[in-house]
Amino acid sequence: MNSQIAKEEKTLGTILHLSVFSKFIIPFGNFIFPLILWLTKKEKPFIDDHGRKAINFQISLFLYTIFILAVGLAIVLFQAIRLGGEVPFAIGPDQFYIDEMGQAISIVITISVFAILLSALFILEIFAVISASIKASNGENYSFPLSINFIGRDSDNHQFTNHQQSKNEQFNNPKNETL
Repeated sequence: MNSQIAKEEKTLGTILHLSVFSKFIIPFGNFIFPLILWLTKKEKPFIDDHGRKAINFQISLFLYTIFILAVGLAIVLFQAIRLGGEVPFAIGPDQFYIDEMGQAISIVITISVFAILLSALFILEIFAVISASIKASNGENYSFPLSINFIGRDSDNHQFTNHQQSKNEQFNNPKNETL
């Protein structure tokens, strides 16, 4: 447990992680609320680190979900079109039937596999968010699994501005004027 981190920061870090569950009440709440919490206290390194990681994880999960759904839908449609030439296949407001289920077993298996993948992604999200909130409440860092680093750290930019001046800053600095 890190005692240098204030209790307020630990609490805010925990709330930041748990706020992603607001997506079950408000659409895109998993992006909106962590982003608001992160941007309000971004100057604190602990909140900045946890906020970036939480948002990166949510963006990653969103992209994984879209990818799984797109690939699954494409495969099912391909199988249905391939199957449509041999077996009567009807889709309507009150009907969805295939004459011989034995020939459509590939569609059922495909839908099952992609449903399992989406369920696994959902369980991973629940587990990771709860683990991250526990780590934040203890004042520890947490690295999300399968997270893509979309929002990087500003530490590289801070190092640049602390050790070197950009060309514009050198030009505007009266100490660097030469005749």
